[in-house]
Amino acid sequence: MEARDQELKKELAATLHARGELGAEYEAALIDSFLEKVEQRLDTTLDRQVRRQLAEQQVTMARGARPTQPGSFGERHGLGIVSLVLAVPLSAIGVANAGIEGLVVAWLGIVGVNAFQAARNGQLFRRRDERAISDWKD
Repeated sequence: MEARDQELKKELAATLHARGELGAEYEAALIDSFLEKVEQRLDTTLDRQVRRQLAEQQVTMARGARPTQPGSFGERHGLGIVSLVLAVPLSAIGVANAGIEGLVVAWLGIVGVNAFQAARNGQLFRRRDERAISDWKD
């Protein structure tokens, strides 16, 4: 995984170097190109995770066990993890297009989606001890 991180860092350095050589008139194209590479990497990572989860569910079903309950750890925290992963390109797009206002709007959207999901699942206002007890129930 660190090799891909290094690869992405090299891509960013190359993009910044190219911007220095080409000037500000090519900035939007360079940013779009870099964000496309980040998006491809995210798609690959998310695709791998979805495939792994589907394989685990198939194995669980083949063994006759019950699939994970709605509201399990993965479901509860999956949206938060995906939101944080997508926050980087969303923040960059917001800043590139609208400055600090775009950044604020992007993060308000991220927080709003996560708060809505937590409220919908009843996780937002449940006490910690109630959550711990309900996680152990069948």
